[in-house]
Amino acid sequence: MLPDPLHPAVVHLPIALAALIPLVALAALLAARGGWLPSRAWAFVVLLQACLVGSAWLAIETGEQEEERVERVVAERHIEDHEEGAERLLWAAGIVLLVSAAGLASGRVGALARPLGFVLSLGVVALTVDVGHSGGELVYRHGAASAYTQGSPPAPPP
Repeated sequence: MLPDPLHPAVVHLPIALAALIPLVALAALLAARGGWLPSRAWAFVVLLQACLVGSAWLAIETGEQEEERVERVVAERHIEDHEEGAERLLWAAGIVLLVSAAGLASGRVGALARPLGFVLSLGVVALTVDVGHSGGELVYRHGAASAYTQGSPPAPPP
């Protein structure tokens, strides 16, 4: 049985992946440079990045499904700010996925793309923190959770 609402349950996966990817990327870079792992071990970083893109997309989709209900208790501008941040995160994660995938190439292209993918993944962490913060504000400051409790308050004035 799926949780209701689904969005709060789904959003934790992209948050966790965004935090994990730079650590795994750094470990893969150091392990390849130290000769402990072949450079093709970078494929695991690419796989995690693809999972981040997919889970971020799913989080956006589930958020859109909940949007109308939450708009009854939270001003639309707060929801839009959160949604726009999530879309920026998705685009950035997609770009990092492309750069990281280029890290699978041999030679100079792969050698340049792997550290660049690591650095860019740190930017994705920053975007994730911003989106997570705005989502937390929706719940804890603006009362979004009350849309799912009995006797939810009327919508705030525009």
